[in-house]
Amino acid sequence: MVAISHGARAPEFCTQDGHAYRFDWGIEGLEALAPSSAVVVVVDVLRFTTAVCCALESGGTVLPYPWSDDGVGEFAARHDAVVAGRREDGAPSLSPTDLLVMPPMRLVLPSPNGSALSVTARALGARHVLAASLRNATAVARAARQLAANEAITIIAAGERWGDATGPLRPAVEDMIGAGAVLAALDPSNARSQPRSSPEASAARAVFLSARPLLFDALLSSASGRELAARGWDDDVATAAAYDVTDVIPILDGSEYRPL
Repeated sequence: MVAISHGARAPEFCTQDGHAYRFDWGIEGLEALAPSSAVVVVVDVLRFTTAVCCALESGGTVLPYPWSDDGVGEFAARHDAVVAGRREDGAPSLSPTDLLVMPPMRLVLPSPNGSALSVTARALGARHVLAASLRNATAVARAARQLAANEAITIIAAGERWGDATGPLRPAVEDMIGAGAVLAALDPSNARSQPRSSPEASAARAVFLSARPLLFDALLSSASGRELAARGWDDDVATAAAYDVTDVIPILDGSEYRPL
């Protein structure tokens, strides 16, 4: 019998074992599910994984980097890449809208959520790490199924952080919608008689199906969407809300996201 202290969350009960398609949040969810999954799909709709998709759509390459200035310049120089800057300065940045029309480049893209998850997934030994957004949800699902070869697939919603990059996780509805889009493509029927999706994955799938008729409105009304709109960046929300507009499949190859 497993002894559990009052209030503790025992990780052995949180692996969603027995289900082909699994869903969880942030670094903690990644650590719980990645060791038993053949494929990890990172979803950070506003904006990291949408930016990765758009950069690759325009012929570029993205190198994820944790949210820290420590060593990022040296890392970029070693990989012959440019470090993303501030959109306000006209520099390549996390803006997916801008990346769609910029010349192809090798871009180091730090972010506290999607980028950190990508680096951590690799460190945990995940065999295949993919970046999904609404723009490429079905294409990523198709690739994940092929790469998994009947083993488990984990979808990780990045979420945001309260306060700063080290604060507690804030579940972000746009990431649940994006994860649900991938899960809906993986498991169109969601048959109850032979469940392939965990209850957690089925819940994310249901959120996407509910939001699908008005994706832009759902994203723009979210906390993250409101923040972007307040900065005048509702164009990034529109770019992120475009559903299944590309077949680009970003796969982490060493330290770089490249098209599969």
